[in-house]
Amino acid sequence: MRISKVDMYMIELPLNEPFIISYARYDTMPAIIIKMYTDQGIIGYGESVPDEHVTGESVHSVFDALKYQLIPAVIDKDPRNILEIHELMNAALVGNGAAKAAVDIACYDILGKASNLPIYSLLGGRKRDQPMIPEVFSILEPDVLAKKAIQARNNGYKEIKMKLGIDSEKDVARVQAVREAIGEDLLIRVDVNQGWGSFQKAKQMIKKLEPFDVTWVEQPIAQMDLSMFQRLQESSPTPLMADESLINAQHLRTLVEHQSVDYINIKLMKSGGIYPAYQLATQAELFGINCQIGSMVESSIASAAGFHVALAKKNIVSTEISGPTKFTKDVGDLTYSLPYANITNKPGLGINVDDAVIKELTTRSEEMML
Repeated sequence: MRISKVDMYMIELPLNEPFIISYARYDTMPAIIIKMYTDQGIIGYGESVPDEHVTGESVHSVFDALKYQLIPAVIDKDPRNILEIHELMNAALVGNGAAKAAVDIACYDILGKASNLPIYSLLGGRKRDQPMIPEVFSILEPDVLAKKAIQARNNGYKEIKMKLGIDSEKDVARVQAVREAIGEDLLIRVDVNQGWGSFQKAKQMIKKLEPFDVTWVEQPIAQMDLSMFQRLQESSPTPLMADESLINAQHLRTLVEHQSVDYINIKLMKSGGIYPAYQLATQAELFGINCQIGSMVESSIASAAGFHVALAKKNIVSTEISGPTKFTKDVGDLTYSLPYANITNKPGLGINVDDAVIKELTTRSEEMML
């Protein structure tokens, strides 16, 4: 089997409401979708949702990386040989995890369809746990968040994730308002997305949040302050999670050596796809670190890929993959029975992709052939 053609589409996924975090506001979610053809008629889909603030990639750089480096490196190769695909991509281009993720996901989709197996079976099998997502709140006013928390509880959610980091004093009021609205009924986790910046500020803020019993604090310090997690861990009784600071195996090695975090947030867009994400989870497992599979607010394509990884590893204890619940229109048909995701036993990603919707949302396209 050989890759014979790849179609690329730059799209804008329409959101139900703006998604606001400490460093950006998104009114639509830009993404790259690829459709990979083989000489045996099997087609696979991949997706890239880059974040300039995390891996330094944009949809424009991803499009060009795919067009000029990555697709030329893998076209006419066997998409089922995932190891070789990654070796070729890594030889062609350093980093660029989000761009590589699109190719990786499409190849796994093809491998699953060729084997007549879901991707989680290719990774070793499916654990019994049903993947569950939290309700994720943008940075909003405390009274608005309190009302949303009550609605989340009524909708069946078991956990709430709150984005923080724009106004530290108001951050405390936000968490307090949500906790008072729902009592002890739901768990609350917070994600600062580097917004508190310094170690000193993070230390102060975590202390102020202690009365509200948060499950963990995610990325409270700047991305480059990887070693500062150790000092923060020593002063904080609240569990810590690394996200933007955890991209590759070297970052994980540092966190392990320092014993500085309780959790890591693995994202296919940071690591380069299913294959390296599974490797990171396996490496973390060796040292007793639990993981979350997160997302960059992705469509059904990359969301399904993330769930397959999560289902194949016991130390992946959290899935925060809610993109399809936030779009008014999606390119695939991944469904949820909130707060759970419905992952089928169909081959590959296990979803149907609507080419008409992809083309409707497309702002730029390219066809790559032998």
